[in-house]
Amino acid sequence: MKTLSLMYLLIVFLPLLGSSVAGFFGRFLGSEGTAIITTTCVSFSSIFSFLAFYEVAPGASACYLRIAPWISSEMFDASWGFFGDPWSIFIPFHICPRIRIALDLCVIYPFLLFYANVLLSYLLIHFWFTRLQADKAATKAMPVNRVGDFGLAPGISGRFTLFQTVDFSTIFARANSWISRNMRLNAITLICILLLIGAVGKSAQIGSHTWSPDAMEGPTPVSASIHAATMVTAGVFMIARCSPLFEYPPTALIVITSAGAMTSFLAATTGILQNDLKRVIAYSTCSQLGYMIFACGISNYSVSVFHLMNHAFFKALLFLSAGSVIHAMSDEQDMRKMGGLASSFPLTYAMMLMGSLSLIGFPFPTGFYSKDVILELAYTKYTISGNFAFWLGSVSVLFTSYYSFRFIFLTFLVPTNSFGRDRLRCHDAPIPMAIPSILLALGSLFVGYLAKV
Repeated sequence: MKTLSLMYLLIVFLPLLGSSVAGFFGRFLGSEGTAIITTTCVSFSSIFSFLAFYEVAPGASACYLRIAPWISSEMFDASWGFFGDPWSIFIPFHICPRIRIALDLCVIYPFLLFYANVLLSYLLIHFWFTRLQADKAATKAMPVNRVGDFGLAPGISGRFTLFQTVDFSTIFARANSWISRNMRLNAITLICILLLIGAVGKSAQIGSHTWSPDAMEGPTPVSASIHAATMVTAGVFMIARCSPLFEYPPTALIVITSAGAMTSFLAATTGILQNDLKRVIAYSTCSQLGYMIFACGISNYSVSVFHLMNHAFFKALLFLSAGSVIHAMSDEQDMRKMGGLASSFPLTYAMMLMGSLSLIGFPFPTGFYSKDVILELAYTKYTISGNFAFWLGSVSVLFTSYYSFRFIFLTFLVPTNSFGRDRLRCHDAPIPMAIPSILLALGSLFVGYLAKV
């Protein structure tokens, strides 16, 4: 039992250890030593995540670890601990803040970790601190996410007021009996809508979506991390984590469905007008997050988390492929100044094509197995909100296909519009960039089929 407990703790703390060593001793270790240590820590964390997934999901054996007390004041008791169940271990590939949020026992820790998440995102977006636009983008990300926290904090306080606890398991166990005794659904509805406001800020939904495309001012690996694995998907996972509570108030589910459907449509229609390669992919992220949110709104949380996992593969692949092109073209991001690059970037062209096919839901790559199911479930919901989500989602698929093939044509297939000096110096992705792209391409093609059961 102690060995298993240690394994669950290592899943969380190995990446933290690697980043701490790289941050404090990177100057002495050098670039190669830092890369080896960080990659090793993340790799072992991923391996332990697979083992935990096998134990928790097929074995139906949740892990409940209580480490130490934190705050104890009369009826208020919050302890440091971790809770590994099928929701939290479903995503073994996401080593960053979402696993920490997923494994927490107490509803307060996601709030604190959201703050840490926003701070890290601010620092990453602000990596090129001498650029004015990077400074503006990082500054915008902070207050926009703080707006979401104005909903999340009262939502956590409301849960404690009603249930006299901040423990996830206790809240879910007491919710049904509390509602049957008190029949005060309005309080639960308000709490769920406040939690939704927190998710809207983190997951770049309509009204709080502006910071996400501006985050493209950071380095491309940062964009891949924020849009595929950490920041924007944390809100979706928080709703799925609190799904037993969201199932009681139908009004909250209607609001969630409407917000997600409108976000997917808004982001898709905006993406067709963008000329910046990274901003097109960023708006596609907002659109896909809309699908995840309205999948939660129609009470299909497992499908939402399934699409969240699938989305990580092809979105990270698209960002890394875009970064390969931008790096080789002297940091040029305007698609109109590219063209004819398929012969110079055969591997990157193939990677981006596979990622785009998965993004649009083309049969039978990874994205098809979750995106198509979300639209099918919305159609078979036979409610006004379900039909609203289905039609907006279907139109968004059309726009997604348009801008996906538009940036492929403008970047790789149309006659070249780039400078001659850039064409002479351009080259395909080197081996260190090609290996992760190939692994992500395999995930973008096959993970959906392997995990669809």
